[in-house]
Amino acid sequence: MRIQVLLLMFATLSPALAELKSGPPLPYEVVENWAQLPKGWNFGECSGVDVDKDDNVWIFNRGAHPVIQFDKNGKMLQAWAEMPVKSSHGLRVDADGNIWTVDVEGHRIVKFSPGGRVLMMIGGVGGTAGKEGDTKDAFNRPTDVTFAPNGDFFVSDGYINSRVIKFNKDGDYLTQWGRKGTGDSEFNLVHDVALDSHGRLYVADRNNQRVQLFDQSGKFLGKWTDIGSPWGLYYVGRENAIYMCDGVNDRIIKLNLEGQVLGVLGSHGKAAGKLDFPHNLAVDSTGAIYVAEIKNWRVQKFVKK
Repeated sequence: MRIQVLLLMFATLSPALAELKSGPPLPYEVVENWAQLPKGWNFGECSGVDVDKDDNVWIFNRGAHPVIQFDKNGKMLQAWAEMPVKSSHGLRVDADGNIWTVDVEGHRIVKFSPGGRVLMMIGGVGGTAGKEGDTKDAFNRPTDVTFAPNGDFFVSDGYINSRVIKFNKDGDYLTQWGRKGTGDSEFNLVHDVALDSHGRLYVADRNNQRVQLFDQSGKFLGKWTDIGSPWGLYYVGRENAIYMCDGVNDRIIKLNLEGQVLGVLGSHGKAAGKLDFPHNLAVDSTGAIYVAEIKNWRVQKFVKK
């Protein structure tokens, strides 16, 4: 009887597993021991990473120094210790070089100057969570942020509220869309957002294992399925491609703007070059890929061979 049950389970799961799209290996290799931390320092769980216009790398982690900046060679440039953050999640650098952090447990988005000065904070007072989407600027476990060329920004909110919120550059609420569900324009854990040069917004619908596409007003444009579980998204304009962290399958995939897989990088493991819960990623001007990992407590740099 047990064998019959196992065979039935395998037969049920096999079609779903077979549908996972893949592609050729991306021609990258890892730079071992890239991040040069001071003696006695360690990252915590690394949840966010981005690069600025000079290809400096900004890392958001759940350690003693939540925000750390490195140059492209891994030399540490600065570290912030006194920060109003409960638990790190997403980090993005805007066009002016300001650093935006997403505090998932503090339910807030904070904009910092490159030197660490608070410039804007959006979220519940005292880190209070917003209710099921009924507030314009009180999040409930938000995850990330992305920016339009005019300074408008979009927040993925997130684990509980299942919505995307749009603000103008001054932090004023403009609109929102989404609710819990599996239909079009519905989400189950909105985990990241990315905007391409054509003005289309890509939303990582993590637990529904799909990416949904919208215009900037929230009109549904399409969806990509069978590509794994999207945890992190990053648009690279010069390649007109989306890079995605597939956190369930411990891999990075590169997609064109039709959702076709162009290449795959990584597999599960602890050694250099392997991945365990790849949570977010960034790509610099040379094409180097930086991957923030939750379980391996690190950010790895991959360069083209």
